[in-house]
Amino acid sequence: MERVNPYYPIPARIKKIIPETPNITTFILDGKPIEFEAGQFAELTIPGVGEAPFTPSSSPYGGDLEFTIMQVGRVTGALCALKEGDLLGVRGPFGKPYPLRDFEGKDIFIVGGGVGFAPLRSLFLALVHNIDKYRKIYIRYGARTPKDIVYRQLIPTWEKLPSVDILMTVDVDDESWKGRVGVVTVILDEIPVNVKTAPTVVCGPPLMMKFTTQKLLAAGFNDANVYLSMEQNMSCGLGKCNHCRLGKYYVCKDGPVLTWKDIKDIEEPFL
Repeated sequence: MERVNPYYPIPARIKKIIPETPNITTFILDGKPIEFEAGQFAELTIPGVGEAPFTPSSSPYGGDLEFTIMQVGRVTGALCALKEGDLLGVRGPFGKPYPLRDFEGKDIFIVGGGVGFAPLRSLFLALVHNIDKYRKIYIRYGARTPKDIVYRQLIPTWEKLPSVDILMTVDVDDESWKGRVGVVTVILDEIPVNVKTAPTVVCGPPLMMKFTTQKLLAAGFNDANVYLSMEQNMSCGLGKCNHCRLGKYYVCKDGPVLTWKDIKDIEEPFL
């Protein structure tokens, strides 16, 4: 079997572009140029500009490959300037997936913030694909304002799924918002799972992850069951550039999902 060169991007065409928020966009690629498992990531290449790592937001089980991306810099700016029908490059997958077999038979408690909901969507869709293997999926999500909620059009459908419980909050509300107001930790006071056995998964901005982790640990979650998406410092994806070094780990190879047990002895791991 011919080996794929991990340095060579596979050409992929943008099938559809979906604006999610004022600065977050979902890109649906035509087909599935790479296969991946929930938790793994890929590098997207913009010819003549550069590349950056992103975790797919689509299901690992069939369908087109999707990425939900916030415009924050040079590469993401160039990416968000592309149009439907344009080509980009994809290489991967890289990193290690979530250990879904260890989640079987348990409640799963997912906490997301902002665009951190994007990689969590891939995990959520993977869980839903085999929903009978898990007890219940809890999602707790926080956004800056109602207009910054990612997948706002999809959430009502997800809320109707059996064994799914979704609760959201916004930092600042407006006249359209009827839900909770405050940072995401305000909806973590009541945790309806067995914290001694349930896995919890966190993804979002570093500060959000720091305080959410503190809240979950205080609630009694086991260090080994707190799964954290530590992808913010990744670059090459191959453990060569040293940019994502976190203690003894290369996040792009040993992660990007690491447990609190893995990183708790590292000074300021969320920086």
